[in-house]
Amino acid sequence: MVTTVKRKTLFDNVERMDSNKNMTLSLLEYQNPNLRLSGQHEEVILVRSDGEVERIDTIDLGFPIGLEADIADFIASTEIALNSGDIVVLYTDGITEAFDINNVEYGIDRLIEVVVQNRSNSSAEIKQAVIDDVQCYIGEQKVFDDITLVVIKQIV
Repeated sequence: MVTTVKRKTLFDNVERMDSNKNMTLSLLEYQNPNLRLSGQHEEVILVRSDGEVERIDTIDLGFPIGLEADIADFIASTEIALNSGDIVVLYTDGITEAFDINNVEYGIDRLIEVVVQNRSNSSAEIKQAVIDDVQCYIGEQKVFDDITLVVIKQIV
């Protein structure tokens, strides 16, 4: 009931603002060694300990908040079995859509490459390596979007 009221309130507020901006929400539920994902987000990146990369499309796992009064029918989930050393990366498009001086986007492939190259490091070190690389890539360019990054590493 409370969740339904919250969704309705968000929907009403978005309608009132008459804005084309939206918000998504991802829910992660961890029960060792499984991670359940629900909600729409950018692709989730999974880097296995051996460097194998899986890109998890979340388009069918949710719906932008506030566009519909009731989104219950749009919500789904997927489960990932994590092994020791596996890395899960969530990020905002402020990273992949960051531009260099030549107006070229940073891109998901570069993000994945940095994570793979640093996969033997801790999650904090991987996160910092990505942030440092993005900052180096954009140089003195103005940042037009948020840069949010979550790195989760299975250690057991």
